[in-house]
Amino acid sequence: VYRGSVKDFQGFDANQDAEALYNAMKGFGSDKEAILDLITSRSNKQRVEICQAYKSLYGKDLIADLKYELTGKFERLIVSLMRPPAYGDAKEIKDAISGVGTDEKCLIEILASRTNQEIHDLVAAYKDAYGKDLEADIVGDTSGHFKKMLVVLLQGAREEDDVVSEDLVEQDAKDLLEAGELKWGTDEAQFIYILGRRSRQHLRLVFDEYLKIAGKPIERSIRGELSGDFEKLMLAVVKCIRSTAEYFAERLYKAMKGLGTRDNTLIRIMVSRSEIDMLDIREVFRTKYEKSLYNMIKEDTSGEYKKALLKLCGGDDDAAGEFFPEAAQVAYRMWELSAVKVELRGTVQPAGDFNDDGDAQVLRKAMKGLGTDEGAIIEVVTKRSNAQRQQILKAYKAHYGRDLMADLKSELSGSLAKLILGLMLTPAQYDAKQLRKAVEGAGTDESVLIEIMATRNNQEIRAINEAYQEAYHKSLEDDLSSDTSGHFKRILVSLALGNRDEGPENLTQAHEDAKKLADVSSNDSSDSLETRFLSILCTRSYPHLRRVFQEFIKMTNHDVEHAIKKRMSGDVRDAFVAIVRSVKNKPAFFADKLYKSMKGAGTDERTLTRIMISRSEIDLFNIRGEFIDLFDKSLHHMIEKDTSGDYRKALLALCGGED
Repeated sequence: VYRGSVKDFQGFDANQDAEALYNAMKGFGSDKEAILDLITSRSNKQRVEICQAYKSLYGKDLIADLKYELTGKFERLIVSLMRPPAYGDAKEIKDAISGVGTDEKCLIEILASRTNQEIHDLVAAYKDAYGKDLEADIVGDTSGHFKKMLVVLLQGAREEDDVVSEDLVEQDAKDLLEAGELKWGTDEAQFIYILGRRSRQHLRLVFDEYLKIAGKPIERSIRGELSGDFEKLMLAVVKCIRSTAEYFAERLYKAMKGLGTRDNTLIRIMVSRSEIDMLDIREVFRTKYEKSLYNMIKEDTSGEYKKALLKLCGGDDDAAGEFFPEAAQVAYRMWELSAVKVELRGTVQPAGDFNDDGDAQVLRKAMKGLGTDEGAIIEVVTKRSNAQRQQILKAYKAHYGRDLMADLKSELSGSLAKLILGLMLTPAQYDAKQLRKAVEGAGTDESVLIEIMATRNNQEIRAINEAYQEAYHKSLEDDLSSDTSGHFKRILVSLALGNRDEGPENLTQAHEDAKKLADVSSNDSSDSLETRFLSILCTRSYPHLRRVFQEFIKMTNHDVEHAIKKRMSGDVRDAFVAIVRSVKNKPAFFADKLYKSMKGAGTDERTLTRIMISRSEIDLFNIRGEFIDLFDKSLHHMIEKDTSGDYRKALLALCGGED
């Protein structure tokens, strides 16, 4: 099935189009609207014919005339559309290695994403256009393992056999693990050989097997074992093996997000993928970034340049409101990966040679007399487990007859005080306190209620209920009921029972559950959409829900999260989405919350503090891994950049390392 956005123009006449372009450029000024309308609605093959007809009719070079008449980004885009794909890639690579410096990102994007045939065509086009050997030019402009992998990719010799050997899949996964994670140093040659030569189908299975035996995705190992441009190239290869459309969707998003636009990247991708997989890229873009590629281009560009890009894009998926097969496949793959058992790790471990009385003395000394030694307090509190902190509280009381919490409260202030005092509470006490703050006073902080209630397991929920009753002499359920209403209240009350099933998946039941979630035809008010979602999302076990979500995708070609967002609103929607994301990948859910707490102007310190405290002994190490996978920057780096002083020092200690 053709998945490009630009197709052959029906009733095409090369001479007629050549004449139209000539008329659009003759005289004073040029009719840019006519030029972009014509060129963006013809396929590349037809544009090549127009160039030939133009030369025959007028004895002139069409590309040279377009360069003369047009300027800036619009000129670059239109001229790029006139070149055959292989010559377009050749020109991009020539520009990337010419002059001072090298555009490694351009080299990576092209060589990591092209098929064997496209690579062969590129090498031939480069030779024809510049009279030089592409491999020799790249070897002369790059170095090290980065150069070696580029040379391997330039051979266009990736295996194309769809018949996969299970034994070889297992062996390759094992070889990659032994070449990286299990080896002192890294055997880069093994990574180059396997990732540069094996077929796409084979490598997808290798990546799945690697996740099972390593407990982490191959991307995370590459980040840990490789570095620099070589690391970026290998990550690009992995992403393209998994889904070329997803790789380009991410590249387009990064080209436009934030201040400024990377126009060269935007033009190169929009031109090169317009007749290959632009529809797939659009679908994945809409799913991953919750906005259409069309709308992002519309917001980020202007003038004729914008109009031409939107024509190449070919449609607005926000307006259509559809969810497509490629996006469903990406979502399905993410569910399958999330179902693989990964060991959860905190960043705070019990201290060896722990001495509660000694720590109590250090803390007392840090607060005694004039001034406070915040560094000493941070060193003790962040480097002890919560169980050890509870022992320190008792030792402090026994040794000095004083309440350590009260002393810390009087000596510390601001964000640091909230962080240190939060760490001194038990997890259940801390969650109970956060929930109490969310419901007391004017207004309710629904986002805190959702975050805590949607992500805690049965044991944690029951402990929170006990801590809440003990601290506030009221039941958590009563406070949630009195402070919320409607379906949102019912969701929270259901979660507050801590009665989620803990058994394995049941395939027959999962199919029935998926059918219930997919049914939009029921008019029975007692069986409303929200009631059906509540009865399943709030009660079924996590393994079972993962299977339900997979069945839902098979049944509807929709991701369940997309369906929730489309059919619900407000706090009910947010609560169900949080449950789905928590089931799918809890560390990724918290990584996203942490990123949003620090991105843009200002910092949401309350959210940042709450998550760093509550996850530090559960899965903060995993959250760090998801953070760098999702946002291409480390949690450590973002905390360092976004906070300051002793608060930053304490957060970084909890973070536990730079990735």
